[in-house]
Amino acid sequence: MESEKKSSSISDVGAWAMNVVSSVGIIMANKQLMSNTGYAFGFASSLTGFHFAVTALVGLVSNATGYSASKYVPMWELIWFSLVANMSITGMNFSLMLNSVGFYQISKLSMIPVVCVMEWILHNKHYSREVKLSVVVVVIGVGVCTVTDVKVNLKGFMCACLAVLSTSLQQISIGSLQKKYSIGSFELLSKTAPIQALFLLILGPFVDYYLSGKLITNYKMSSGAILCILLSCSLAVFCNVSQYLCIGRFSAVSFQVLGHMKTVCVLTLGWLLFDSELTFKNIMGMVIAVVGMVIYSWAVEAEKQSNAKILPHAKNSLTEEEIRLLKDGVEKSPLKDVELGEAQG
Repeated sequence: MESEKKSSSISDVGAWAMNVVSSVGIIMANKQLMSNTGYAFGFASSLTGFHFAVTALVGLVSNATGYSASKYVPMWELIWFSLVANMSITGMNFSLMLNSVGFYQISKLSMIPVVCVMEWILHNKHYSREVKLSVVVVVIGVGVCTVTDVKVNLKGFMCACLAVLSTSLQQISIGSLQKKYSIGSFELLSKTAPIQALFLLILGPFVDYYLSGKLITNYKMSSGAILCILLSCSLAVFCNVSQYLCIGRFSAVSFQVLGHMKTVCVLTLGWLLFDSELTFKNIMGMVIAVVGMVIYSWAVEAEKQSNAKILPHAKNSLTEEEIRLLKDGVEKSPLKDVELGEAQG
C-alpha cells in the first residue's frame, strides 16, 4: 500500500513537471518563432494545427505499434469535444487581438472561478473554504504580476467570454470523458487530435489572415523557422499529453491553479533569456501566487485525508471526484448499500 502511494506521488510529480517544462519550452520556442525580432511567423492558429497534426501522427504510430490500445468513444462526442477545444483556441487568439494584454490576462485568471462554478453545476462538486481561499490568493498573485493596462470593448469582451467558457468546458470534459469511457489520457488525445488538426489546418489560415492580414502561403520559410516549428511541434506533443494526464489524475481546477506556476516560470525565463523587465511588482505577485499554490496543495491534501477518514476502506488510488461521489453515497444511504469501486487507471 505504501509503495503504491509513493509510486503514485512520483507519477503525479512527473506529470506536473512534464507539463510545466513542455509548456514553458513551447512558449519560449514560439516567442522566437513568432516575434518580429525572431522569424515573424505570425500564424498562431495554423501553428496549432501543425501541433495537433504531429500529436495525431504520434498517436497513430503508438496505436500501430501496440504501445497504446484504441478504446471506443462515440464519434459525436469526439467531434463535439474538438469543436469546443478549437473554439477555445480561436477565442483566445481573437481575445488577445481585440483586447489589451491586461484584460486578456484577467480573462485567463477568471477561468479558475468559472471552472469551479461549472463543475458545481455539471457535477455537483463542492469546495472547502481553504480551497476557495487559496484560489483567491493565486488569482491575486498572478493578477499583480501580469495585469497592467486594462482596456476592453464589446467585441473583445464577447470573444473573451467565449474563450473562457469553451476553455473551461474543454478542460472539465477531458476528465469526464476519461472517467466515462475508462480511457487513458494518451488514448483520448490520440482520438481527438486528428479531428482538431483537420479543423485547424482547414480554417486556421483564414483565421490567421483575419488576425494578421497575411497569408501563410506568402511566408518565406527559412531553415531556422522550420527548426523552430519542429521544436514547437515536438514540445506540443508532450504539452498535450501532460495536460490530459494532469486533468485525468487531478481535476480541471487543480490544473488551472497549479498551472499558473508556468506563468511564474515564463516571467523568470523571459527576464533571464530575453532581457524582459522584472519589476518589484512582478516579484511580489509571483511570491503571492506561489504561496497560494502551496496553500491550495495543502488544502486539497487535507480534504483527501478528511475523505479517507470517512471512507477508510476506499483505495488510495481513487480520484478526488470518485471519493466525493462515494462520500455522497455514504451520507445518503446505509454503508452496506454502497459499492466501493476501484479507480480505472
